[in-house]
Amino acid sequence: MGHPRKARKKYDTPSHPWNADRIKQENKLVQKYGLKNKKEVWKAETMVKNYRRDARELLGMSSEHNAQERQQLLGHLTRYAILPESAKLEDVLNLTVEDVLRRRLQTVVHRKGLAYTAKEARVFVVHGHIAMNNKKIDSPSYLVKRGEEEQIGYYPGSPVIKLKIPENPKKEKPKKERPKRDSYRGRGRRNRR
Repeated sequence: MGHPRKARKKYDTPSHPWNADRIKQENKLVQKYGLKNKKEVWKAETMVKNYRRDARELLGMSSEHNAQERQQLLGHLTRYAILPESAKLEDVLNLTVEDVLRRRLQTVVHRKGLAYTAKEARVFVVHGHIAMNNKKIDSPSYLVKRGEEEQIGYYPGSPVIKLKIPENPKKEKPKKERPKRDSYRGRGRRNRR
């Protein structure tokens, strides 16, 4: 089981550190899901890699014990809504990093409309403004189970409730009027006053 003081890393670093395509893809994920750093992307990638590895091993063997392990793996992935309930073991091989990142508490709070952006959702979670069944959860990487999604809301004593952020907010950017170009024509730099 391992010693509690000797915890293992929960992620594997990329094999090649300066791959431009990988870096661009990771930057998009960090931006889209409001992650703190690339380490959080690598944790999700490692989770997906381990799920896929287990599925490949189970597809290659067939026995009574393996049937039980298949049900456990599929049960785990459907409990966390990473896969639909009607999924088969072959569907595990098609998992992506985004499937795992969508189930983080931070992302669910943003999608539910409790925060305007993914970064704001992270701040709300870390500062203790978000609760599940009136119990604070301050970990943005918490994986939300299928039935828990409806129970997520603001913590009752949170001052954020007073702000009353509307559900599914739509931001409209006001258009700035530019001065006409003709007004600048014919003048030098010194005569623009």
